[in-house]
Amino acid sequence: MGGSLTARLGGFGPAVEAAALWIEENGVIDRLWVHDHTIWKPEDVEISNRLGWLHCPEGMRQAVSGLEEFADELRGDGFTDCVLIGMGGSSLAPEVFRRVFGVRDGFLDLKIMDSTHPDAVAAVSRGVRPGSTLFLVSSKSGGTVETLTLMNYFYNFLSGALGTENAGRSFAAVTDPGSGLEKVARELGFRKIFLNDPDIGGRYAALSHVGLVPAALLGIDLRVLLKRAGDASAEGAVKRVGEGPDANSAAWLGAAMGVCARGGRDKLTILAPSSVEPFAVWVEQLIAESTGKEGKGILPVVGEDPVGPETCGEDRFFVRFNAEGDDVFDRRVAALASAGHPVVEIPLADSYDLGREFFRWEMATAVAGMILGINPFDQPDVESAKLRAKQAVEGFRKDGSLPVPEPVAALGGTEVIADFVPRSVSSALGEFVEAGLSEDTDGSRPYLAIQAYLASSPAVDDALRSVRRALAEYFRIPVTVGYGPRFLHSTGQLHKGGGRGLFVQISSEPEADIPVPDRAGEEASSMSFGVLIRAQALGDRQALMDAGRRVLSFHFDGNVPEKLQMLAGALR
Repeated sequence: MGGSLTARLGGFGPAVEAAALWIEENGVIDRLWVHDHTIWKPEDVEISNRLGWLHCPEGMRQAVSGLEEFADELRGDGFTDCVLIGMGGSSLAPEVFRRVFGVRDGFLDLKIMDSTHPDAVAAVSRGVRPGSTLFLVSSKSGGTVETLTLMNYFYNFLSGALGTENAGRSFAAVTDPGSGLEKVARELGFRKIFLNDPDIGGRYAALSHVGLVPAALLGIDLRVLLKRAGDASAEGAVKRVGEGPDANSAAWLGAAMGVCARGGRDKLTILAPSSVEPFAVWVEQLIAESTGKEGKGILPVVGEDPVGPETCGEDRFFVRFNAEGDDVFDRRVAALASAGHPVVEIPLADSYDLGREFFRWEMATAVAGMILGINPFDQPDVESAKLRAKQAVEGFRKDGSLPVPEPVAALGGTEVIADFVPRSVSSALGEFVEAGLSEDTDGSRPYLAIQAYLASSPAVDDALRSVRRALAEYFRIPVTVGYGPRFLHSTGQLHKGGGRGLFVQISSEPEADIPVPDRAGEEASSMSFGVLIRAQALGDRQALMDAGRRVLSFHFDGNVPEKLQMLAGALR
């Protein structure tokens, strides 16, 4: 079968082979395909009704003609662009399709709207051409606050340009049957409502309507994509678990992930060439939200500057995507493997091989959850940040202000919120990490997560990379970066329910705030986007502290890239 893995696991090889044999002897593959929840937990809570992803490669083939017809209808009506409003699993697979495949001539360009920062909302608004831009609203539950808030705003935005009677024709929805979004979409006259299989969780939904509707709008050949996914599905039913041809490599990869994590190699570092790097971000969400719970977890590390064996610790497990003709990681991978770090390599013939990889990683993550003894389909700690953010918003509506803690230091438009008093604003970051590292009691090393409640831009992206690089080089620990609030729907579960981390939260004042309509089609507003994203940052900060995590917060007013570079410079 195509896409065979190769692996050099060092001292972990025998344990992984033993786990693979255990999977075979206990009939795990057959039990998985009949939705046997006891593979993971004795109680069937969010398990057997979350395994619909197993059947997407076959089941979605009958939907292809309808998706193609929808794309043709839009093109015929003059639509040239699509803004997808969604969070987490609803937006990350579409983002992979846009960034990896691009846009086929004559089809719709796709932009992802997954930020509540006023500057990000304003930037997307400036690019909207009423009558030519479709808004695709995607939410499994139909109640995601960011998604509904953004939908309300852009519905009113288009109503002002096209009239309320015409605005709905520029909207479509992807959601579960009976959701609140389905009801609202019918009330507002959406052009199309795609009802997804309710037995598919959001982060496992790449090959369902969640991923394939936007893929069709981009002009991607869905039949080829699903054929590759079908090949992976057939392999995923093979009972022999192994890395080579004609074996179940997805289950083997999951066994390797779980065994290595149990052995302390819980930082899964993905090496991906630029051509498929967006796929690594999708994998990050899948693994982090699925495995980070009950004090356990696998931390995906993506987009990291290259690390060699001399700078990375004994907590790493490397996966390299080997695209056709790409040799950028050859020397590094050889050096890592020679130093004893476990390394897995996955070949990719072309972009359509991602159809295979979506399925492979879904199954691997499910199996890794079994090895770790957790339920990979729930997200028990995601709600904690939502609840705290909701409480902050309610406090704002009651008192007219958010419960922002007093800064312990401030200078030149930068405020520091922490549980210690730093020597200076610029030294606060280094002091925070040094204190966190000094708390080691068992020899383990934490990771550091930068949580950027900022509007993304090339300058901000570059500045965050500078901060990340400076932290990783100085302290030699894994450093991740996520934009808020999108990371709340991906790595946020791991941050609170998984392994040990340190958290640096960065927020900013918007250039201009934007009011949020309380309901689509109505002007009344009791909150702004600026209030919402600050409440989300405050809520997440409190949820992290409730979970016993250490958090350092910076709030910027002014030039964000400049202030980020200041933090990076202080570390150097």
